[in-house]
Amino acid sequence: MKTASPQRSSAKSGMTLLELTVVIAVLLALTCILFLGARAWKSGADRTACIMNIRNVQTAVRSYQNLYGYNAGSMPYAEGGTQDIGVHMLAKGYISETQLSRIQGGETCQGGGTYDCDHKDTFPPVGQLYITCSLSSTKKHEMSPDVEW
Repeated sequence: MKTASPQRSSAKSGMTLLELTVVIAVLLALTCILFLGARAWKSGADRTACIMNIRNVQTAVRSYQNLYGYNAGSMPYAEGGTQDIGVHMLAKGYISETQLSRIQGGETCQGGGTYDCDHKDTFPPVGQLYITCSLSSTKKHEMSPDVEW
Protein backbone atom coordinates (compact mmCIF):
# COMPACT_ATOMS: atom_id res chain seq x y z
CA MET A 1 0.00 0.00 0.00
CA LYS A 2 1.31 3.32 -1.03
CA THR A 3 1.03 6.26 1.26
CA ALA A 4 0.14 9.56 -0.24
CA SER A 5 2.78 12.16 0.24
CA PRO A 6 1.62 15.67 1.14
CA GLN A 7 1.39 17.99 -1.78
CA ARG A 8 3.73 20.86 -1.85
CA SER A 9 2.55 24.22 -2.98
CA SER A 10 4.64 26.30 -5.24
CA ALA A 11 4.02 29.52 -3.18
CA LYS A 12 6.91 30.60 -0.98
CA SER A 13 6.27 31.69 2.58
CA GLY A 14 7.54 35.09 3.81
CA MET A 15 7.05 38.74 2.97
CA THR A 16 7.50 40.30 -0.41
CA LEU A 17 9.57 43.43 -0.88
CA LEU A 18 6.42 45.49 -1.37
CA GLU A 19 4.89 44.29 1.91
CA LEU A 20 8.11 45.03 3.76
CA THR A 21 8.23 48.55 2.28
CA VAL A 22 4.64 49.25 3.37
CA VAL A 23 5.36 48.07 6.92
CA ILE A 24 8.44 50.30 7.15
CA ALA A 25 6.50 53.30 5.80
CA VAL A 26 3.74 52.82 8.37
CA LEU A 27 6.29 52.56 11.20
CA LEU A 28 8.04 55.74 10.04
CA ALA A 29 4.72 57.62 9.89
CA LEU A 30 3.84 56.52 13.43
CA THR A 31 7.30 57.54 14.68
CA CYS A 32 6.92 61.02 13.12
CA ILE A 33 3.54 61.48 14.79
CA LEU A 34 5.04 60.38 18.11
CA PHE A 35 7.89 62.92 17.87
CA LEU A 36 5.54 65.77 16.89
CA GLY A 37 3.27 64.96 19.82
CA ALA A 38 6.21 64.80 22.24
CA ARG A 39 7.46 68.20 21.05
CA ALA A 40 4.03 69.77 21.54
CA TRP A 41 3.75 68.19 24.99
CA LYS A 42 7.19 69.52 25.99
CA SER A 43 6.44 73.08 24.87
CA GLY A 44 3.13 72.98 26.74
CA ALA A 45 4.88 71.71 29.86
CA ASP A 46 7.51 74.47 29.58
CA ARG A 47 4.79 77.11 29.26
CA THR A 48 2.92 75.75 32.25
CA ALA A 49 6.05 75.63 34.41
CA CYS A 50 6.86 79.24 33.51
CA ILE A 51 3.35 80.42 34.37
CA MET A 52 3.47 78.50 37.67
CA ASN A 53 6.81 80.13 38.57
CA ILE A 54 5.33 83.58 37.94
CA ARG A 55 2.17 82.67 39.85
CA ASN A 56 4.11 81.43 42.90
CA VAL A 57 6.19 84.61 43.09
CA GLN A 58 3.06 86.74 42.60
CA THR A 59 1.27 84.89 45.40
CA ALA A 60 4.25 85.38 47.72
CA VAL A 61 4.40 89.12 46.94
CA ARG A 62 0.67 89.57 47.58
CA SER A 63 0.83 87.55 50.80
CA TYR A 64 3.78 89.58 52.06
CA GLN A 65 2.08 92.83 51.06
CA ASN A 66 -1.20 91.92 52.77
CA LEU A 67 0.36 90.50 55.92
CA TYR A 68 2.53 93.55 56.59
CA GLY A 69 -0.08 96.12 55.47
CA TYR A 70 1.69 97.65 52.47
CA ASN A 71 -0.30 99.43 49.76
CA ALA A 72 0.16 98.96 46.02
CA GLY A 73 2.94 101.19 44.76
CA SER A 74 4.54 101.54 48.20
CA MET A 75 8.00 100.41 49.24
CA PRO A 76 8.79 98.10 52.16
CA TYR A 77 10.67 99.43 55.15
CA ALA A 78 14.44 99.26 54.73
CA GLU A 79 15.33 96.16 56.71
CA GLY A 80 18.93 95.03 56.54
CA GLY A 81 19.82 98.06 54.44
CA THR A 82 17.62 97.15 51.46
CA GLN A 83 14.13 97.75 50.19
CA ASP A 84 14.28 94.87 47.69
CA ILE A 85 11.02 92.96 48.19
CA GLY A 86 12.58 89.68 47.03
CA VAL A 87 15.34 89.89 49.64
CA HIS A 88 12.76 90.64 52.36
CA MET A 89 10.60 87.68 51.28
CA LEU A 90 13.62 85.34 51.27
CA ALA A 91 14.65 86.46 54.76
CA LYS A 92 11.14 85.81 56.09
CA GLY A 93 10.70 82.46 54.32
CA TYR A 94 8.12 83.40 51.69
CA ILE A 95 10.27 82.33 48.75
CA SER A 96 13.25 80.07 48.09
CA GLU A 97 16.67 81.08 46.80
CA THR A 98 15.69 79.77 43.36
CA GLN A 99 12.67 82.06 43.28
CA LEU A 100 14.83 85.00 44.39
CA SER A 101 17.21 84.19 41.54
CA ARG A 102 14.25 84.35 39.13
CA ILE A 103 13.20 87.72 40.52
CA GLN A 104 16.72 89.08 40.13
CA GLY A 105 16.95 87.77 36.54
CA GLY A 106 19.59 85.16 37.27
CA GLU A 107 17.56 82.17 36.11
CA THR A 108 15.83 81.46 32.81
CA CYS A 109 12.44 79.88 32.36
CA GLN A 110 12.12 76.34 31.03
CA GLY A 111 11.32 77.60 27.52
CA GLY A 112 14.51 79.66 27.33
CA GLY A 113 13.04 83.06 28.21
CA THR A 114 14.31 85.37 30.91
CA TYR A 115 12.43 86.62 33.94
CA ASP A 116 12.29 90.37 34.47
CA CYS A 117 11.22 92.46 37.46
CA ASP A 118 10.73 96.12 36.57
CA HIS A 119 10.46 97.50 40.11
CA LYS A 120 12.06 95.27 42.73
CA ASP A 121 11.35 97.73 45.52
CA THR A 122 7.67 98.61 44.95
CA PHE A 123 4.57 96.48 45.29
CA PRO A 124 2.69 96.22 41.96
CA PRO A 125 -0.89 97.45 41.65
CA VAL A 126 -3.65 94.86 41.47
CA GLY A 127 -3.75 93.38 37.98
CA GLN A 128 -0.04 93.86 37.35
CA LEU A 129 2.61 91.16 37.68
CA TYR A 130 5.68 91.52 39.87
CA ILE A 131 7.84 89.46 37.48
CA THR A 132 7.27 88.69 33.81
CA CYS A 133 8.78 86.31 31.26
CA SER A 134 10.34 87.61 28.05
CA LEU A 135 8.39 84.96 26.12
CA SER A 136 4.98 86.00 27.49
CA SER A 137 4.31 88.22 24.46
CA THR A 138 5.04 85.42 21.97
CA LYS A 139 2.88 82.49 20.96
CA LYS A 140 5.21 80.20 22.94
CA HIS A 141 4.17 81.55 26.36
CA GLU A 142 1.13 83.68 25.69
CA MET A 143 -0.64 84.10 29.01
CA SER A 144 -4.25 84.82 29.81
CA PRO A 145 -5.03 88.37 30.87
CA ASP A 146 -3.61 89.00 34.34
CA VAL A 147 -6.54 90.99 35.70
CA GLU A 148 -7.02 88.60 38.63
CA TRP A 149 -3.31 88.51 39.52
